[in-house]
Amino acid sequence: MKKFLFLAVLSFIGYKASAQQFNAADFSKQLGKTGTLCDTVKSLRIVNDTLTLLNMGGVYPHQKYTVAVKGNKITLDWANLKGKNICATGVFELFKNQPQVTVAQPNMIEVH
Repeated sequence: MKKFLFLAVLSFIGYKASAQQFNAADFSKQLGKTGTLCDTVKSLRIVNDTLTLLNMGGVYPHQKYTVAVKGNKITLDWANLKGKNICATGVFELFKNQPQVTVAQPNMIEVH
C-alpha cells in the first residue's frame, strides 16, 4: 500500500510539473483539447459576475496565457489571487489570437 501511495504521489507531481511547461507551439498543438496549465497569476480582471480573466505569466496585455473563469460556481479569493501559482484544467483555445484556457467548474482550478 505504501508503495502504491508513493508511486501515485510521484505520478501526480510529475504530471503537474509537465503541465507547467508550454510554449506557443505546444499550446497550438493542444487547441480544442482539455489540459492543465500551471503558472503564476500576474493580474486579473473581473468582467462581470460570470466571467473573470486571470492573466498568467505576465501582466495584461503581455500575458503568456489567460484563464477564462466562466460561470458563478467558482468562488475564489479573487482579491488575494495575484502572485499565486495556480493550475487550471480546461479547454485550450485561442481568443483574439491569444492562448486561453476556459474553466467552468470549481474542481478545475487549484491554488498553490
